[in-house]
Amino acid sequence: MVTESERFIAKLLESRTGQELTQGRSWRIGTALSGIFREKGISNIDQLVCLLDAPDHAILSQQVVEALLNNETYFFRDRAMFDQLATKVLPRIAERKAIAKSISILCAGCSTGQEALSLAMLFQDQRSRWADWTISIDGVDVSQSAINSARSAVYSQFEVQRGLSVAQMLAHFTETPTGWEANDALRQMTQFRVHNLLEPLGGSAQYDLILCRNVLLYFDEPTRQKVLGRLVERLDPAGWLMLGAGETIADKASPLKSVRNGINLYRRTDTDLRA
Repeated sequence: MVTESERFIAKLLESRTGQELTQGRSWRIGTALSGIFREKGISNIDQLVCLLDAPDHAILSQQVVEALLNNETYFFRDRAMFDQLATKVLPRIAERKAIAKSISILCAGCSTGQEALSLAMLFQDQRSRWADWTISIDGVDVSQSAINSARSAVYSQFEVQRGLSVAQMLAHFTETPTGWEANDALRQMTQFRVHNLLEPLGGSAQYDLILCRNVLLYFDEPTRQKVLGRLVERLDPAGWLMLGAGETIADKASPLKSVRNGINLYRRTDTDLRA
């Protein structure tokens, strides 16, 4: 049974990020907030809610929201999807952009940056193919701490080994006293900023490819449709959208339809829907 204090915390998260903390996920609250409990010298959620009721609660509220966000990610997560991008999607985009020789990609809900850097590695591993192209990979996430990590592009031994072979580690990262740092070639392709997907993205870039993986599942249906609408606004008319495993676009009125023979790929209905 969900307590009033748990509801308070859930509403705080939803108001700041749009994410639902359903009854089935309420067990995460105590675990996720344990560090804050220790820092504040408290032992339960009721005491935390009392602190959040204080006039100067803004910083603590942000700490609570940050702690509740699920920043789980790793390099080349769901590798079959990255294989599909490398062998099917990027070559199709390259054909269409052969004159402009520029590709713009958005990683929505980029967490600590591994997804964006994995995409950059796809290009870097074929550097002769993309030598005279401009590749721009934008990563956005609602978590300031996650974006700080992404911008640093420094990962622990554990993090860098998740999804990468030893050869990839040595080719794309340099070991430093603070961890494994992404090489300049990857950093030059990627940029990161804090952004709430419920809000307009800002700027005017039209993206050839948008990845929004394992993000929509945290929203209720109206919020999910709002986020998708924001993404569609910035998707090039001939662009591609990739969702996470188990995520689908169920709305029959959506301008996006599933790509045949594609894994979690979507395009506008007036484009070629072959993978």
